[in-house]
Amino acid sequence: MVRRRRPGDVALSPRAAMTVVRSATSADAGMLAELRWEFRAARQPPVETHDAFVKRCAAWMRSELTTPHAWRAWVAVDEGAIIGQVWLNALEKIPNPIGEAERHAYLSNLYVKPSERGGTGTRLLETALAWAREHGVDRVVLWPSPRSVTLYLKHGFTHGGDVMELRVEKDFSSSSR
Repeated sequence: MVRRRRPGDVALSPRAAMTVVRSATSADAGMLAELRWEFRAARQPPVETHDAFVKRCAAWMRSELTTPHAWRAWVAVDEGAIIGQVWLNALEKIPNPIGEAERHAYLSNLYVKPSERGGTGTRLLETALAWAREHGVDRVVLWPSPRSVTLYLKHGFTHGGDVMELRVEKDFSSSSR
């Protein structure tokens, strides 16, 4: 799909323009789990070993990519190597009689190897958003990293307080009622 450039669009590096973006498959799970480790372990100290995490994460990803769950994923491939990924989980709301939209999505894990940036993240994001539009999603929510906020704002996301969140504690005895 070719679209006109809009003000604020990211100029793609020649390498990013040549990168292939495709749907992820179960065969990609091991590499996707490695990228997930790279993405998350760089931000906070891990609580499990690299090998244990990659094994657990790859099994989850393989399952999500081979069964009809709501999760979808796309990968960026350069010269045969996966260099980035993005995940989207479509959420169905309970039907309602007032014409309110009934399909939302949660976007997660948009990550491109630091050495491969220069528009590849934009291409992954635009692919996920195109899928969301084509499948009747009316709202996409995410929790951005500080570094990614500008990218999302350029694509029409708003940074506001309309999402409420409750962090559920594992030990409910200490929570107030």
